[in-house]
Amino acid sequence: MNKSSMRGEAVVVYDSSGRFIRAFGEEFRGGAHGLGVRREKGAEVLYHCDINQCKMMKTTLNGERLWAHGYPREDPAYAGRPIDFVPTNVAFAPNGDFYVSDGYGSHHLLRFSSDGKFLGEVGRPGHGDGEFDTPHGLFVDTRGWDAILVVADRGNRRVQTFSLDGSHLRTIKDDSRLRMPCHFHTQGDWMVCPDLDSQVCILDREYNVVTQLGDGRASNGEVGSRRRQSRSEFTPGQFITPHAAIFLHGGDILVAEWLPIGRITLLRRV
Repeated sequence: MNKSSMRGEAVVVYDSSGRFIRAFGEEFRGGAHGLGVRREKGAEVLYHCDINQCKMMKTTLNGERLWAHGYPREDPAYAGRPIDFVPTNVAFAPNGDFYVSDGYGSHHLLRFSSDGKFLGEVGRPGHGDGEFDTPHGLFVDTRGWDAILVVADRGNRRVQTFSLDGSHLRTIKDDSRLRMPCHFHTQGDWMVCPDLDSQVCILDREYNVVTQLGDGRASNGEVGSRRRQSRSEFTPGQFITPHAAIFLHGGDILVAEWLPIGRITLLRRV
């Protein structure tokens, strides 16, 4: 497949130098959101969260469907009257369990076994400790003695941590520095956190913000008012709406922003 034939494909694969390799996933077009990769039975697989089809799906690295799960009727919170279910992200526990955030639906966080069996919920919708408003991204942090589930509670403008069985551990809130956290990725001592409010944050092992990168809040105004259509209007060196970010092997950071025309930024480690 060449670049001219990938207009309907939602998943694009590049090598470490940024060279295009292939694309797939036309069925995810317009709905591709969270994407996680892990090794199962000797092979890497992808977990997709689709916000248009409102389902989770597992595929091979080439896009072959292996498993899919739509509305979670096995969860008592969804079994009664129908409520919205719009999964946004997935995270994986060392024992094979995985977690799915209903970030754009009804603000629940679901836990499944490695074979896709519903195990229960973590927290519940709301604004107190252990409660969520737009649990947008989540990450299992394995850097400490015990693995910890870290949740980007974006609507509540904070981060929360939980044990893997769902017990609330800590709420981290810093209105001036941690504004609308979206997701996480770790490398060594550091955690990168894309923040929809015009910045990318670096957190330490205690989830404290140690630096804010490309803070464009002063230039861009209120969130939602600045999803500009023209690249000529972008402020050089400043972010608008960081939505996802990962560390690359050498310590560089790749940032994706939520913009109609899209923008990927590479931050070089210095």
